[in-house]
Amino acid sequence: MSKILITGSHGQLGTELNFVSSMLENCSFVFAGRDDLDITDEAEVRKLFSSEKFDVLINAAAYTAVDKAESDVENAFRVNGKAAGILAQVTRENNCRLIHLSTDFVFDGTLAQPLTEDDTPNPLGVYGASKLEGEELVLARNPEAIICRTSWVYSSFGNNFVKTILRLCRERESLNIVSDQVGTPTYARDLAAAILQLIKGDQWHSGIYHYSNEGVASWYDFAIAIRDLAGLSTTILPIETHQYPTPAVRPKYSVLNKKKFKNTFGIAIPYWRESLEKCIELLK
Repeated sequence: MSKILITGSHGQLGTELNFVSSMLENCSFVFAGRDDLDITDEAEVRKLFSSEKFDVLINAAAYTAVDKAESDVENAFRVNGKAAGILAQVTRENNCRLIHLSTDFVFDGTLAQPLTEDDTPNPLGVYGASKLEGEELVLARNPEAIICRTSWVYSSFGNNFVKTILRLCRERESLNIVSDQVGTPTYARDLAAAILQLIKGDQWHSGIYHYSNEGVASWYDFAIAIRDLAGLSTTILPIETHQYPTPAVRPKYSVLNKKKFKNTFGIAIPYWRESLEKCIELLK
């Protein structure tokens, strides 16, 4: 029986991994939140691995407060950079496979075509820079690891754009939503299922891969779809980025090219709006 350790168990992806974990037979799971395991403490990580044998680690833990990271630089790099390096080192030493989650924010959004794994990263802010450092440490310390970049993650669990828009639509008559930032929403349950399929398939191919739902949308398009699928009537107006200033600069274009992931693992990826509908039905 394989034993799988999942860090970041209370986050959106970690919670969805717990939900879909039953799809893997002959596997046992250990779900670790920040109170269970401090992944920034190398001694604590080593102590866990000395007491238990893990076959796979899925690192879904991350510092994801994009705007807060601009003034909380040390903590962002500690969780997204240093901790990723620790996990990579310890998994390699213990012959444990590693799947590490990363983000579209490692790119600057200036390339107006779907981003491939070979495109050059150039993060615009602290969050993206810290995640890029994590990628680099993972590849340096555990070359057999898989890094999965994703984008615009949401779920029926936790705090996210979908839940925020649903709440605001019920509280306000109109909303202004940025329309000149383009990417693809990713339902965390789809991502969780794809990761477990990857493990189940037992075809381990190390390297960097991109995964998001299929299709393209702006935040404005995303908000309109959330409103409509929820049967709400709030007026949603498009605005440009400069009309909604934030501490962190966000990439204008972050559509991920998923060809490598699909060709390598043979896993189909759902269209973003179809997945959004499933999530909203759960939230109803």
